Amino acid sequence: MNKSSLLGKEWIFKKFDNNEVNFIKENFSLNEILSKIISSKKLNREDLSNYINPIIKNLLPNPQVLRDMTKGIERTYQAIISNEKIGIFGDYDVDGATSTAFLSRYFKSIKQENEIYIPDRSTEGYGPSKKGFDKLLKDNSKLIFTLDCGTLAFEPIDYLTKKKIDVIVLDHHQSEINLPNAHSIINPNRLDDDSNLNYLCAAGVTFMFLVGLNKKLRNENWFKNNNLTEPNLLNYLDLVSLGTICDVVPLIGLNRAFVKQGIKILKKKKNIGLKTLIDLCKLDNNLNTYHIGYIIGPRINAGGRVGKCTHGAKLLIEEDPKSVFTIANELNTFNYERQNIEKDLLNIVLNKINNPEKNPIIILVGEKWHEGVIGIIASRIKDKYNKPAIIISFENNVGKASARSVTGFDIGSLIISAVQENLLIKGGGHKMAGGFSIKRENVNKFVAFANRKITTLNKIYLQKKILMIDAEIAPSALNYDFFSKIEILSPFGSGNPEPKFLIKNLKVVKTKTIKDSHISCNLLSDSGEMIKCFSFNSFSTNIGGFLLKKNTNKIDIVGKLSLNEWKGKKNVEFIIDDISVNKNH
Repeated sequence: MNKSSLLGKEWIFKKFDNNEVNFIKENFSLNEILSKIISSKKLNREDLSNYINPIIKNLLPNPQVLRDMTKGIERTYQAIISNEKIGIFGDYDVDGATSTAFLSRYFKSIKQENEIYIPDRSTEGYGPSKKGFDKLLKDNSKLIFTLDCGTLAFEPIDYLTKKKIDVIVLDHHQSEINLPNAHSIINPNRLDDDSNLNYLCAAGVTFMFLVGLNKKLRNENWFKNNNLTEPNLLNYLDLVSLGTICDVVPLIGLNRAFVKQGIKILKKKKNIGLKTLIDLCKLDNNLNTYHIGYIIGPRINAGGRVGKCTHGAKLLIEEDPKSVFTIANELNTFNYERQNIEKDLLNIVLNKINNPEKNPIIILVGEKWHEGVIGIIASRIKDKYNKPAIIISFENNVGKASARSVTGFDIGSLIISAVQENLLIKGGGHKMAGGFSIKRENVNKFVAFANRKITTLNKIYLQKKILMIDAEIAPSALNYDFFSKIEILSPFGSGNPEPKFLIKNLKVVKTKTIKDSHISCNLLSDSGEMIKCFSFNSFSTNIGGFLLKKNTNKIDIVGKLSLNEWKGKKNVEFIIDDISVNKNH
């Protein structure tokens, strides 16, 4: 469609079926543009209602469709009636922190004693360890959960099994055919699980588990016999939505309902830790997936990145206002520290990239790069080049790596395959992210292996960059009424991206640089409408170079809508993803 995109992308309109568009318009009373956008998603007609109006009770299956769920619930019930202390070993990322907080708060609400443990990222690394398990055993835990980890923790789980301690794994990472000797491994990504819930993150799996446990306790009259009110799990959906968004799992099916409802709970600020963090970040009530994924989530993650790994989970569990305020402030400070470390390292890494178009996967190796931020760096590289990225940091002869992927390439499966080929010491992940450790002597072999795999399975990444467009709109569409209609399609994120719109024939009137990184600009249409636009992280790109240069050529822009609320006024702005210059004007 367009050969002069400043980012070198080919713009293509998504395809839709006119019959489906008419069906959606007539049955759901939606306008033409919304109906076309939904039609392009190629949903089955019976799934349309749940997409447009995702309600948990309509989408929630029986938890026991998950393999080992019945076993896990029964063992937990026995622990509860025997008053056994429960240990919770959680991962240090947001999904791990929210899962840990959810399970711990649930047990606290039914007066079940529990203890949490979050490993140190730099000294212990990812997943269960003998050190962490020993701490929980020392605290007299008789049943141990692993959250957002454990599916491949063979040796640590064997260690507990020999001590006659049962382990229940609640996880979503990719598995192998062989599994650890745990009491229960509840993971929709087990190779023998046919629940079709493999898109859930650990917080979603935890929700499913607690739905099942709640039902068990209810059926046994346990709440009544113990004079306790049955916990309302919907009140914990702020935690589930936070884990779901930050782990970048697809916002489809049940996840869509989790996030839609969870944002409503988040706005009510029921969790004092989240309330404090939201207030600290000066976020208003117009919270959406962007605020959760890019403002709240990174702060909860920040402790784990700079050496205070328990802070994220503690913030979400703690109920003393003074302690919560201290933790939230420290996390906010840690986040600024993380940003500075990230900025310095990103410059170093970018300077190491040569011929990024040459390989379908970008793998970079360095010495003593900060392990707490290499995952973020991998994500930045992935976004910049639209390719899977792996960053490996070596200390002596062992490197630790973080990997991030693009839609369509399963990075977790790649890592597990490399482990099976003895190219890695250990590793794991899911479709969009993963991590591993590797001997220095195996780096070149692994790079060749990874390039071979991705080239064989995903030749699309060797092709030209493509930007998919949902619809062309007029500048006059940038109003609150149209924005509200588009919001029907939310929540947006992985698996359900924000609609991208094309606006044609605009003239750059005014530009301004923000924080030496972003660009704000006013664009004028042929009909005299002025629209406010932003282009994020574009200062050093072709887009930034064009906007900041006094240029009289008219342009076409592709991007998404954004709502700016200030002093009671609601203004719809446009976030620019790409620009095409109309050289004929």
